[in-house]
Amino acid sequence: MFGYGLNVFWLLTHFILFPLSQFAMSSKYASVDFEIFGNVQGVCFRMSGHVTVQYTEDQAKKLGVNGWVKNTRQGTVIGQVQGPPEKVSEMKHWLRYVGSPSSRIDRAEFTNERDISKLEIRGFGTRY
Repeated sequence: MFGYGLNVFWLLTHFILFPLSQFAMSSKYASVDFEIFGNVQGVCFRMSGHVTVQYTEDQAKKLGVNGWVKNTRQGTVIGQVQGPPEKVSEMKHWLRYVGSPSSRIDRAEFTNERDISKLEIRGFGTRY
């Protein structure tokens, strides 16, 4: 009976628990798409005091996340953020509640939120 218990334990740890822990370790980054609604264009939501540097880009670089941001023709701001889950969460909070100094954020939508094993985007930039 004792030997049978050890065999079951060995099977569980080597074929179920160990592979699951490897899977959990492989998805070490988060990725999320976003769209910000409100008065977020023409009020420097993307632009900072410097002509070529954007508030969103500045914040992303400060947090160390990767991705991109872009104004849409519909008057919203869209983009994607990738990085460590806690940093992506911080960026989501900034996008939803802070934004640029003169913006008015009505709502923020986050979609396609997923775990990724490696970063798919290098750096953070503005798309046109």
